[in-house]
Order: sequence, then C-alpha cells, then structure tokens
Amino acid sequence: MASRPGGEVPLMREVETFLEALARTASPATVSAYRRDLEALAGFLQRGGCHDWARLDVTLLRRFLGGERGRGLAPRSLSRRRAAISRFSGHLLQAGILTHNPVALTRGPRQPRHLPRPLDADQLAHFLDTPHDGTPLARRDQAMLELFYSSGLRLAELATLDLGDLQPRRVRVRGKGGKPRQVPVGRRARQALEAWLAVRDRLAPDDETALFVGVRGRRLGHRAIQKRLGELARARGLAEHLHPHRLRHSFASHLLESSQDLRAVQELLGHANLSTTQVYTRLDWQHLAASYDAAHPRARRHDDDRGDHR
Repeated sequence: MASRPGGEVPLMREVETFLEALARTASPATVSAYRRDLEALAGFLQRGGCHDWARLDVTLLRRFLGGERGRGLAPRSLSRRRAAISRFSGHLLQAGILTHNPVALTRGPRQPRHLPRPLDADQLAHFLDTPHDGTPLARRDQAMLELFYSSGLRLAELATLDLGDLQPRRVRVRGKGGKPRQVPVGRRARQALEAWLAVRDRLAPDDETALFVGVRGRRLGHRAIQKRLGELARARGLAEHLHPHRLRHSFASHLLESSQDLRAVQELLGHANLSTTQVYTRLDWQHLAASYDAAHPRARRHDDDRGDHR
C-alpha cells in the first residue's frame, strides 16, 4: 500500500505496529485474520482519500461495514472484521491517535446459531476407549483426544501448550486475547498424557518446548491436529465428523448435564460473558427455571406453603 505524497506515514504502518504487539499473545491464525480485516479497511479508506487513522469515525466505519455486507460477506466474517477493528481502535486510543472507539457506536451483525451437536456420551466413551498400537504417535493422538474432551480446550489453546503448562492435576492455557486460565485435567487424560510424555523424547529434540509434536519433532499446527482427529474418527469407526470444537462442545454439554452449574462451565470454557456459555451449551429455559427454583431462597417452596392461602 503506497504512502501519501510528501512522505507521510501510510495507513499500514500503524497496522503493522499493532499486529506485531498482537502476535505476542494471539495465535498465528488470529494475527493472519486480523491482518486481512485491517488491510480491507485501510484499502477502503485510502480509496476514499483518507490517509490518517485519526479521521476514522463511525460514519466511515458504517460505510465500510455496509459495503462488506453488500458484497456478501457472511455475518460471522463481518463480526470478526468488526472485532479486529475494535481491537485496533483500542490500540489507536492508547497511542493518542483516536479519542474514542468508533466501533462502540455500531451494531454487530446478527449471528446464525450454528452450534455443533454434542456427541453422545456413551458413543464418545467407546471412541476414546478404542485400543491403539502404542506407538509414540498413537500415544500422542490419544493424549490430545483425552485432553480436548477432559478440559474443553479450544484448538488454538491445545496447539500452543508447552511442557511447562502441565501441572499434576491441571493445565495452564492461554485463551482468546491471551487471557490465561487454569483448567482441571481428568484421570483418563492424565494417564494418556503420562503415556505420551514417556515417549515424547523419541520425536522431540531437547530444545522443543511444545507439548505436542509431529514426526519431525516440532510443534503440531492447527491443521495437522484437525487432520489427525478426522483420521482417528474414521479409523475408529465413528460415524460422525469429529473436530476440536465438537469435543469442546461435548465437554460443556456433558458437564452441564451432570453438574447443572452454568457459572462453573463458563469459567472452565474461558467465556467472558455468561450469555456466551448459555448459547454455547444450548441451555434451555426449563433447565434455567429448575436451577432457579432449586437455588433461590425466595423461590423454594416449604411444606407450610402448600396450603390454600386464598
């Protein structure tokens, strides 16, 4: 992207500064997606004769997002584009370039609720308990499967795990925005991890910190993990498509069914808002009402309240 006549700083210079800082906490996939989103905005502004981020306001932003919607960008992509601009605007605020975040004055696109159906608990248990050949790669795959389901990890969270993140009964992960949290690791997942760690050094060199590595001894990427899950599903006779988010969704749904503790599930999933967890787990009104009746001191009925008080 060319600079303005007179040698003024081009729009992408500030974007690169922001992305460089973002890369310290966000996954490569997030940085790449944000780059595309901000390049699209910068191109739109430059075509309109705007070469200064200080001129970014809600009018320009609405015009940009409206144009993206008009050319058929999906609601989910629009939402991510808006999130990228909001985070970048926060960077511009800190740098003193903007006086407010214009994204706060726009309305996000309505999202379709396409949630993965959780796997049946018995079906998933049978899948996880299927014997494997005990090779280092098979042990690694089993450990990944068990950890996904045991702790409800996102794909990016599992892929960025280092050896130092493992503790005796829990694991430290870096969630969205680099926000850290600790989640428990169940007994079966701990056993699978111990089996993998016993042979990990056959693949990984001494300087590799990644928990999960490939045949060349280096950290497994997102696509490699997704591919392995799909291959394992087919090899073990699982009749349904398997991907990391479906294991995370199954973790949340099965835990909620057993515990009926929405707040605990929220913490384990690393959701900032309880409403995200409620949608994510398909929590219905009857479940909420039952929890309310059982827990709220002014909702519980006592034996002496059952009479007719008309």
